[in-house]
Amino acid sequence: MSTTLESLSTGVQVGAVLPLLTAIVQRPAWSAKYKKVVAVAVALVAGVATVAADGGWDQFQHGKLTMATILGVLAVSQASYDLVWKPSKLAPVIEALTTRKTPQQAE
Repeated sequence: MSTTLESLSTGVQVGAVLPLLTAIVQRPAWSAKYKKVVAVAVALVAGVATVAADGGWDQFQHGKLTMATILGVLAVSQASYDLVWKPSKLAPVIEALTTRKTPQQAE
C-alpha cells in the first residue's frame, strides 16, 4: 500500500475511536460549544500524533499528506460521533461514568 493510503487509513482508524477517548475527559455538564471545542482540539492533536507515529517526524515534510491525515482524523471523529457513538448512547454513558460526583450529588 502506498504511504498516502497508509497514512489516511491510520487517520480514519484513529478518528473512528477518538470520540470514545474524548468522552473520558468531557463532562455532561459542559455546554455543547465547549464540548465541540474540546473534541476538535483533541482531534487535531491526535491527527498530529497519527502523522508522527505513522511516518515519523520526516512525514511532516509532506504538507498535503500531513494536512489530509490531520483533517481526516478530525472529519472521521466528528462523523463517527454524530452517526455512531452519540446515537448508540455509548459516548454519553462514558462521559457520565467518568465524571466525579461531588458529595452532594452522591446523596
